[in-house]
Amino acid sequence: MAIILRSEAFEDGGSIPSRYTCDGAGISPPLSWSGVPHEARNLALICEDPDAPKGVFTHWVVFNIPPDTTQLPEDIPPAKTLKSGARQGTNSVQRIGYVRLCPPSGAHRYYFRLYALDTELNLQPGITKEELLEAMQGHVVAEAQVMGTYARE
Repeated sequence: MAIILRSEAFEDGGSIPSRYTCDGAGISPPLSWSGVPHEARNLALICEDPDAPKGVFTHWVVFNIPPDTTQLPEDIPPAKTLKSGARQGTNSVQRIGYVRLCPPSGAHRYYFRLYALDTELNLQPGITKEELLEAMQGHVVAEAQVMGTYARE
């Protein structure tokens, strides 16, 4: 059984509502998942835009999500540590938490990737995506993604 990641706000490959962008409230979208493997001890989430003009732009880094968690509701606050114990990393604008989607021109793709890990990561809040990916090496037991697009009018 594979992990299935989805959002009630947009279909995989569909348009992300402006509510989650700089043209709206700029809050994080709701995400939910199922099929986390039994051996998972921890989950991690990364959201990035590979179409950004200066290279891949990281919008969100969340890790140490308890494995029995099945969702992140919309509008996650920019706290270092969430009520569940999950921790947030630093995005491409050097802030903790979700940074709103705001493509400068054209349609951009936004990938939300969820990773099931076989270990808990002994990392502090505020780490970068690169630091998280390095710590995850050899520990990913399953992964899933959902992709949405957004173009400013």
